[in-house]
Amino acid sequence: MSPKSPSIDESEIEKFRAMASEWWDPKGKFKPLHKFNPVRLAFLRDRICSHFDLDDKSRTPLQGLRVLDIGCGGGLVSEPMARLGAQMTSVDAGEANIKTAMTHAQETGVEIDYRVGTVEKLIEAKEPAFDVVLNLEVVEHVADAHQFVQDTASLVKPGGIIFVASINRTTKAFALAIVGAEYIMGWLPKGTHEFDKLVKPDEVKNALKSAQIDIEETTGVSYNPLTGEWSLSSDTMVNYMCVGSRSK
Repeated sequence: MSPKSPSIDESEIEKFRAMASEWWDPKGKFKPLHKFNPVRLAFLRDRICSHFDLDDKSRTPLQGLRVLDIGCGGGLVSEPMARLGAQMTSVDAGEANIKTAMTHAQETGVEIDYRVGTVEKLIEAKEPAFDVVLNLEVVEHVADAHQFVQDTASLVKPGGIIFVASINRTTKAFALAIVGAEYIMGWLPKGTHEFDKLVKPDEVKNALKSAQIDIEETTGVSYNPLTGEWSLSSDTMVNYMCVGSRSK
């Protein structure tokens, strides 16, 4: 199968090239991701272990699984997943992001196959399908979200699982994730997210279904301003994660 359209939107890539050196600074521009990461990683680990019937008490429960992290940025998810035993292939269109990720992985002794590239290039190269595909906080930054989700889903092997996480296109998300996070709290640089490019959960699920992916779960992730913590939630109006699988 060949991808129909490129996922790269150069204006989006440039935003993250400029911030690449700060990926691993928990007090820098990516502070929200560092705060968000524990609940997201716990969710990924739990659902993957459940799906593949793995020992969730093991220190490396993901041993033997090939995992793709598309749009991996500086590696904030890739490194913990590798430490859990996953064989990581982590791809980003921003060369500066990949260089930052590679440098950090070398410093911490984590082995990850980092590549500058796109999902389209993986498909064109006939990359073998993966047990797990992670499409996290990327769909709102690409040129064609529907095609991008379809293309990433095509890389899920039979019996495999895919995660898509993003920000909903709602007035609540506009108020909290854009106005609140970017313009009031200053958690993210102004203009990081464009409202019109945000993607609704149903749009993600429709794209997954069109790629023969069965929808397993959609959950929200909510922020508590009193505690400063994130948690899983039934509220998908702002942040959400969709889980799908391909039949064997």
